[in-house]
Amino acid sequence: MKIVVLAAGTSTEREVSIVSGTGICKALRRLGHKSILLDVFFGWKEADPATAFDGEYDTDAAAEYIKGFNPQLEEARKSRRSFFGPNVIALCEEADIVFLALHGSNGEDGRVQAAFDLLGIRYTGTDYISSAIAMDKSRTKQVFQASGVNTPSGITIYRGDSRRSASEFGMELPVIVKPCCGGSSVGITICRTEEDVQNGIDLAFRLESSAVIEEFIEGGEFTCCVIDGKAYPVVMITPKTGYYDFRNKYTAGATEELCPAPISDDLTKKIQDEALKAADAIGLIGYGRMDFLVRKSDQKVFCLEVNTLPGMTPTSLVPQEAAAVGIDFDHLCQKLIDVSLKRYEQ
Repeated sequence: MKIVVLAAGTSTEREVSIVSGTGICKALRRLGHKSILLDVFFGWKEADPATAFDGEYDTDAAAEYIKGFNPQLEEARKSRRSFFGPNVIALCEEADIVFLALHGSNGEDGRVQAAFDLLGIRYTGTDYISSAIAMDKSRTKQVFQASGVNTPSGITIYRGDSRRSASEFGMELPVIVKPCCGGSSVGITICRTEEDVQNGIDLAFRLESSAVIEEFIEGGEFTCCVIDGKAYPVVMITPKTGYYDFRNKYTAGATEELCPAPISDDLTKKIQDEALKAADAIGLIGYGRMDFLVRKSDQKVFCLEVNTLPGMTPTSLVPQEAAAVGIDFDHLCQKLIDVSLKRYEQ
């Protein structure tokens, strides 16, 4: 198959996306596919869509080419009107399917998916509606609450709100402040004092125009992916220092991740059941990963969010869950393509 692995983009997770895309592209080529790595925002100006998938291809060289645009990103964002870079649409139209390795805004939020739906371009992962819901933590929380999915209580605030303390929001410390649409834990603050709350809100509003303030759940962190309606083994996440923030997520050795999680069968089933319920609540198609906290005091399971395009880096969680049931990285990439093609066949 001719496959575009679409990565990079303009979000705060651009560099993580490049790592994911590079690994995916190499895996697909090892399986015999004609895959190419493409930056959704800067594109590939020199490419001829009719021949771009043919002949020898150096994925690492393509990744370096994409990284070369990093210093230009902010200036380009200010001057550009179109999100899609040179030849991006033409190359994606030429492909049999586009493997979305995008993370964060303008990629994981449904905008690219909606554009591709209108253009008749096939892509991996869920549709634009569930992508948009999952990307917005405020909307996700509303959907979870309406659907009976256990999730921490919280409120949404918007830039311009003068309140800067938990007490003004009718909440008790500690609380968590997080940007509504950020990914990879960027901009999240654990607030144990009112000063923390003020600083956390200021940080969130520097990144986005809205934020969620929610109750702090003292407990363990877990994750569980759902692929084609099946919940995979649960991962227990234990950072060696702090919490599961951006640094701990993407620094090798910074976090201990155990899969299958060393927990009881009963708790495993609770997490898997909540993962399936959360996936159903947002209308997830194909695959996604749900993140959880399990409260220390009573073992109650809380779903935090749904990742519709989960990371596929060497330290990512979905590949670990797949490996636990005997699926290596290359064949995981193939499986994600296969389950994504189902909706087009139907």
